[in-house]
Amino acid sequence: MSDQGLPVEGGCRCGQVRFRVSALPLLTMACHCTGCQRMTASAFSLSAAIPSEGFEVIAGEPVIGGLHGDPTHYFCPHCMSWLFTRAAGMDWFVNIRTTMLDQPRWNRPFVETFTSEKVDWATTPAVHSFPQFPPFEAYRDLTAAYQAQATATA
Repeated sequence: MSDQGLPVEGGCRCGQVRFRVSALPLLTMACHCTGCQRMTASAFSLSAAIPSEGFEVIAGEPVIGGLHGDPTHYFCPHCMSWLFTRAAGMDWFVNIRTTMLDQPRWNRPFVETFTSEKVDWATTPAVHSFPQFPPFEAYRDLTAAYQAQATATA
């Protein structure tokens, strides 16, 4: 996978909160859980796990919205766009909403989660599907497989 084109930027719908990504994703995902359905008003949410050192908020101050616990969802305080998620104890990555990037990339999910809650007609091109989240021990193999696929198609 080539890092050509990095950094990339994104932000909320109104433009008050902006962020920069300077590292390639570890993994791309679609989540079909009912929480993501309700927060996106869609069948699933799209995200990319970005190494924390490759992510920074460059304008504005996101606020906590959606879930107010773990994981923590961050939104624009004005337009309420859902921008990114952080999980307690997993500070090595931030899960960005790929649809918030100025030039959408990494929207093709490699993994889909919570297929047990998915809308019947919703399909994705994900290579791996899980009825809930994958077991924690599976993430190393999933990220390695994603990297291998991304490198082969670059």
